[in-house]
Amino acid sequence: MRKLPPLTGLRAFEAAARHLSFKAAAAELRVSPTAISHQVSLLERHCGQSLFRRQPRPLALTAAGQTLFPVVRDALDACAETLERMRTGTAGKRLRVTATNAFTARWLLPRLAKWRQAHPRLRLEIVGTDAVLDLAGGEADIAIRYARKPPAEGAIELFRDQFHAVASPALIGALRRPLSPVQLTAFPLIEAEWPASDRAAPRWERWIQAACRRGNGTATPAAVPGLTFREELHAIEAAIAGQGIAICSDILVAPELADGRLVAVSRTTLPGYGFYIVHRPDHPKRDAIKAFTEWARAMAR
Repeated sequence: MRKLPPLTGLRAFEAAARHLSFKAAAAELRVSPTAISHQVSLLERHCGQSLFRRQPRPLALTAAGQTLFPVVRDALDACAETLERMRTGTAGKRLRVTATNAFTARWLLPRLAKWRQAHPRLRLEIVGTDAVLDLAGGEADIAIRYARKPPAEGAIELFRDQFHAVASPALIGALRRPLSPVQLTAFPLIEAEWPASDRAAPRWERWIQAACRRGNGTATPAAVPGLTFREELHAIEAAIAGQGIAICSDILVAPELADGRLVAVSRTTLPGYGFYIVHRPDHPKRDAIKAFTEWARAMAR
């Protein structure tokens, strides 16, 4: 006969460990923080070990808590999914996928109809965010990371991009391409924000220097962006609208380059990043993750 603690204690522990907050766990389970603390204490008594370090704040898992958390989380996830399948009468699963806002909007969303055709019973929950969600903590099942090099062991590269100076034909008119750096800086320049720590990011200053090294200019003109956007998506939309020349990923603006709404105004490019599929190696949704990975690689090809 199994010697298991009460399910209420396991639920309280899992929620508290996921949020690292008794208050947030209490709000999720609709009980008081005192009740969460009591249930966790009972579970600790059952285990014979402390599962949380309560002082000094913030709340943190002990080594025993870190060992127990993924086991309880995955068991509750599997139970919830099985009950959902029984309730709805389907064999479908749900896979939570996270990617950057720009990649989600520009590459992933336009292809989701093909995903539904290939896997009609495997539901996707898409989380577009530039924040890095915690896969180990269960915030997402699979992530598409944007990085210079593989962000984790076992990461699968879908493709790499390059950055081009692009503009709407309505903006540059009848000017013959390629434009020299001096010609280019006569137009409004659009730039997306990048982390200050990324010195190799595709900023206009780097692009102008690279163009001049190619022999497209004898002096380095000033490159002062007239429009700067925090969201890469907004920089792309501004370029499409003819508000200036932007440095854009060839992956993200591929449709506009193909149909002529954007044109490359120079042969100078900057190296980009890789798009990598990442997931926990011990994830219980291995079959669903494999299906998504194979589909994404096929779309990338």
